[in-house]
Amino acid sequence: MTIQTAKLRDPAVRAFVSAVNSHDREAFLRLLTPDATMADDGSDRDLAEWVDREIFSTHGHLRVDNESNGGRAILAHYSNDTWGEMRTEWRFVVEEDGRISRFETGQA
Repeated sequence: MTIQTAKLRDPAVRAFVSAVNSHDREAFLRLLTPDATMADDGSDRDLAEWVDREIFSTHGHLRVDNESNGGRAILAHYSNDTWGEMRTEWRFVVEEDGRISRFETGQA
């Protein structure tokens, strides 16, 4: 069963999913700390390049099925124009100021 974005528990994760789904690159970038990092399938990636390639230039979309770790881990169906749809997991590190300093994703 899909969890509506507005009902996600963690405000930073909720804003992340909302920015991805609305294709709002500016809002997405505001959610991240200046030194934010990320990993895809266990390998660190260049965040700016990955975000452009996997989310914003390919119409990325998250449909969240489950959340854990206080809302800072989600299982979701992720789709984009390159890869189609796949079941993925996402984990987030959120700083005290509410911004994301790291996220990790990969196939679930």
